[in-house]
Formats: sequence, C-alpha cells, structure tokens
Amino acid sequence: GNWELAGAPIVPYQRGPWCSLCTAGLSGCFKSWDHGGGLCEVPRNPCRMSCRNGAHLNVSSCQCVCAPGYTGRFCQVRCSTRCLHGKFRQEECSCLCDAGYGGAECGTRIPFPFHACDVRIDGDCFTVSPEADTYYGAKAKCQEKGAMLAQIRSQKVQDILAFYLSRLESSNRVMDTDFDTRNFWIGLTYKTSKASFRWDTGEPSAFTSFAFGQPDNQGFGNCVEMQAAAAFNWNDQRCKTRNRYLCQFAQEHISRWQRDP
Repeated sequence: GNWELAGAPIVPYQRGPWCSLCTAGLSGCFKSWDHGGGLCEVPRNPCRMSCRNGAHLNVSSCQCVCAPGYTGRFCQVRCSTRCLHGKFRQEECSCLCDAGYGGAECGTRIPFPFHACDVRIDGDCFTVSPEADTYYGAKAKCQEKGAMLAQIRSQKVQDILAFYLSRLESSNRVMDTDFDTRNFWIGLTYKTSKASFRWDTGEPSAFTSFAFGQPDNQGFGNCVEMQAAAAFNWNDQRCKTRNRYLCQFAQEHISRWQRDP
C-alpha cells in the first residue's frame, strides 16, 4: 500500500500491510486493491466475500442481493421463474400458486381440498388458522389461499361457528403461541368514512352478533373478533392485536378450482 519505485518503498513512507504506518502529514498512500481512504485504512469489501451472477453485495449486512432467478448465500443457485398461474417468491425460489393450481410451476389444475375444511355450512368451507396474526396479516393470509376472512351473515352461521370454536380441544393443532387472546378475527371492520361496520367486500353488515355492551370502540378498536369470553359473540378490537382467524371459501372461491370428476 506504500508508494514504490523499482519495488522499494519511498522514504518517508513506512512499511505496513494496509498503509497503517503511513505518516498522516504527507500527501497520501498508494491504495491497495481492497482498501480506500487517505491512509488506505478503509476496506472496500469488509465482508471478505463476493456475490455471483450479477448480484449486489450489501456491505452493511454482508448479504448478497440476488438478481431475479438466483438464490443462495452467494446467489450461486439458479432457480426457475416460470410460474404459469401464480407469483414467484424470490426468498424461497419457488412459486406461490393461484387458487386451483399446484405443481412446481403452478401448471396443474387441482380439485378443491374439501378435506381441509374444519366446518362446512351451506356449501361454504371454513378453516381455523393454526397461527396468530394481526387483522390485516390474517386477511392477507386468507387471500393467499384463495379465500377471505369469514363473513357471518346469519344467525345460523354464527351459532354453528360459535359451537365449533367452543368445542375445540386442547389438542387442536396450533403452530405457535404468539397470540394475545383466545379470540378469532372475522372479516368485519369499522369504516370511519361510512360510519358503519362493513365486510371486507365493502358491503354493510345487515346481521350482527355483538356481545353485550359492544361495540364500545375501546382502544380505538376498528376490527371485529369472535370473543371467547362472550360465547364467541363479537367484539371490536385493535387491529394490531394478534389473534387466530377464520378463513372462508365461499362458492365463488370454490368454483375457481377443478371439480372432482
């Protein structure tokens, strides 16, 4: 890293692997290929690694930011980006298939998995989540499956779901315990602009099953849950609360899947 002439360092520069021994009062050092700065004291690649296939190295995190179609620590693995009926997930290097499709490239039509339904009511399929999330996180996860957060539009559906939830056994499969309550999100929120509770489809709720004294807007609760302490009648809750949730595959969702022969 020092100035050299015919292979010998020029006085008054001193020897040192990174020019750390150069005198600061002089004009500067000859920068080594992997160092910068006035005294060659700043490594240009402090991670001591390189990324492949046109990737960018984030020196703050020492992680490679891969170009589309590549994954792995050094972006050394090429993966398929051909998702016929779905979206490509860069992190997993795989396809997230649309409802009704499966296979590595989402090119195979598959029948609706009725065996996965926890409750079936009048042709609709309801599933109980094994994990917890915020209201909008739960909404997104239902949509990823081709469903929606449950919309309870009659006393019959309310009674059946409340009965089922009340009888869930302690052995019911739960992937994590990171939830704040024993309650369950449904797809109903308070819309300030409409001054009313609306389903996620935008329609007003003609039927409601709020618990006694609810909704009370306590804690600015704009999202609706089925409350265990109130026999699974409804309560308005803060949307950031982590609850389990109910997804609903209505007839229009099931029709996107291939029918069994």
